Amino acid sequence: MRTIRKGARRMGSLIDGDVRRMSQTRGFSETRLLTHWAEIAGADIAAICRPVKVGYPRGGFGAVLTVLTTGAQAQMLQMKLPQLVERVNATYGYNAISRIAITQTAATGFAEGQAEFAPKPRAPDAPPPEIMAEARDRTAGVGDPDLRQSLERLAANIISKRRN
Repeated sequence: MRTIRKGARRMGSLIDGDVRRMSQTRGFSETRLLTHWAEIAGADIAAICRPVKVGYPRGGFGAVLTVLTTGAQAQMLQMKLPQLVERVNATYGYNAISRIAITQTAATGFAEGQAEFAPKPRAPDAPPPEIMAEARDRTAGVGDPDLRQSLERLAANIISKRRN
């Protein structure tokens, strides 16, 4: 019998079982490798690849992590494999991954892989000139130029948020 719970629940607790079940079919006993890939691999490596599966070879020691990348990035990723193995094993706490296999695909990917990786974040747009003028007026009394410039940016952000 299923119990009914009243009140709010964290979103992560609602989908945790589904994510765990789906990731275990791909060999990911710990979902942290999937959910925190950018933190584990580092931003530069995570931008060019993503984990696909963890396989356990017969008679071998350690697992094989398969990562998906585009053909153009495979050479760069190949050079960073020792660093990636070290980072992944640090996440597990022991030498769980003995090697990493690279799978290449087209930039748009197949239905399964979908290798379109996230682009680098854009720089924030500059506030309109009238907001910058108001921010300069409010920080005009500050003597230190570096502090004044930082306070101008802060004031411009606050003013633009209030107007939206």
